[in-house]
Amino acid sequence: MSVSTIASMAEIGVIGGSGFYELLTDTEEVQVSTPYGPPSDALMLGTVASRRVAFLPRHGRGHRFPPHKINYRANLWALRSLGVRQILAPCAVGSLRRELGPGAIVVPDQLVDRTSGRIQTFYDEGAVHVSFADPYCEHGRQALLKAAAATGIEAVDGGTMVVVEGPRFSTRAESQWFAAAGWSLVNMTGHPEAVLARELALGYAAVALVTDLDAGIDAAESVAQEDVFKVFAENTERLRHLVLEAIGLLPDAGDSPAARALDDMALPFDLP
Repeated sequence: MSVSTIASMAEIGVIGGSGFYELLTDTEEVQVSTPYGPPSDALMLGTVASRRVAFLPRHGRGHRFPPHKINYRANLWALRSLGVRQILAPCAVGSLRRELGPGAIVVPDQLVDRTSGRIQTFYDEGAVHVSFADPYCEHGRQALLKAAAATGIEAVDGGTMVVVEGPRFSTRAESQWFAAAGWSLVNMTGHPEAVLARELALGYAAVALVTDLDAGIDAAESVAQEDVFKVFAENTERLRHLVLEAIGLLPDAGDSPAARALDDMALPFDLP
């Protein structure tokens, strides 16, 4: 189905991370073309709390794309093309703090980029310098925290997520370095996803599920892929419940500072 044939598009997007390949039931599947190639998968459109929602599995169904091969620009462009103006982004993370053990849920408020070689902007021409001091939409963050309180799910308010290139996990020395800097979480997909959302004037808020203590935090252990996937699978329903609740609590997108991120800027192309 092409975008032009969709009678009702979406206002809210959810980008699901590792193990989070489904969110909605009773959906219609939409294939979206973008100037940057195809997104990770078809988008699934449905309704939650009377809000139209588009869901996209970040890695594609079956986890086809590793973090450094995801077409982040196509994913964000496709969502905006459908009318999305706010995004909730559940993701798996390692913990850099012992008190945040496997199963903990964190709503981060800061981000550090330690990736390399990823395309991280739409603006390759002209002078378009987008403010990114606060990388996450506060309206989205508060909706997630209110949803956690409403559903009895404990969620930590705030924390810095450092995003590494992957697909390998960190060395013990790298992990200890990140922890010494005061950062809380380590992840492989949060950048450039967050900044690309800002460049399209989309509100974006991450919600992170801790799957492991990172290598430098627990000297007796190291991170293993099977353990990460196991913990995520055990907590997927909690995360899904939290995200569905948050969708109904999101305020109108026009009230978000992210919606005004491009005001008074001369863009080299028209936004979808």
